[in-house]
Amino acid sequence: MKKRIITALIAVAVIVVPCFAFMHTVVFPIILSIFSAIAVYEMIKVTGSKNVFMISFSCLTAAFIPFIFHFNLKVPFMPLIAAYILIYLTMMVFRYQKTKFSDVLMAMFSTLAIPSALSIFLILRDCYITYPEKYTKENGIYFILLAMLCCWGTDTFALFSGKLFGKRKLCPNISPNKTVAGAVGGVLCTLALNIGVFFIFDKFFFTLHTLVWWQIIIISVVLSVVSMFGDLSASIIKRNHGIKDFGKIFPGHGGVMDRIDSCVFVLAGTYLALYFVNI
Repeated sequence: MKKRIITALIAVAVIVVPCFAFMHTVVFPIILSIFSAIAVYEMIKVTGSKNVFMISFSCLTAAFIPFIFHFNLKVPFMPLIAAYILIYLTMMVFRYQKTKFSDVLMAMFSTLAIPSALSIFLILRDCYITYPEKYTKENGIYFILLAMLCCWGTDTFALFSGKLFGKRKLCPNISPNKTVAGAVGGVLCTLALNIGVFFIFDKFFFTLHTLVWWQIIIISVVLSVVSMFGDLSASIIKRNHGIKDFGKIFPGHGGVMDRIDSCVFVLAGTYLALYFVNI
């Protein structure tokens, strides 16, 4: 536990704080790019793939995707997807002795899903550009903070709630350490924190009061539940491949993918929430 806390504090100081400090500069997509490439590498290595060309191509593609969102590049989507599929199938044919079709599917899915999900940070950041009549830059910062709290707040509160009150297992066949009390505590504590943060932003930072408190309650609860599904989904992948963690970059926490597994789900959910609130 001590190692987890120390690692978390260092990560906040070295990664999270710079992300907020340089959010509207190219530094932010660079950080997302690095994390995307590492996470994709970890996912592909889970399969035991030895196809160096496929791994390299996947990591480079994952690193490039955040810049598409940051610079709002107009790319021919369908032709690129067609080329993307052909490239992977070609690499499988030429390296068939070292590549299973399941390896290719994992690489294709990871390379699109993970960096695209992380790039939603950039979409949330730029909500004031997409909806100038409703939001300002402060709203973008708040949306990012909301997503992060639903990801890591739910996980942290669930951990402590489970240790204090947890008796009944939530999904013992998937993740034996998760409890019903932990899940409930994670959702409720994260909700309380999100409401508090919302009122602080609404009083001191928001100039356009578009959001209301009851919307935050619904969004927070839904995203906390989504976060737990993301965590459980990652646990299933690890269990299927007989590993404890995706990597070892963060002592006590595992790899990059171990830290962002729920973020992939929550960021997608946050984007949908933002979309439906504004239609």
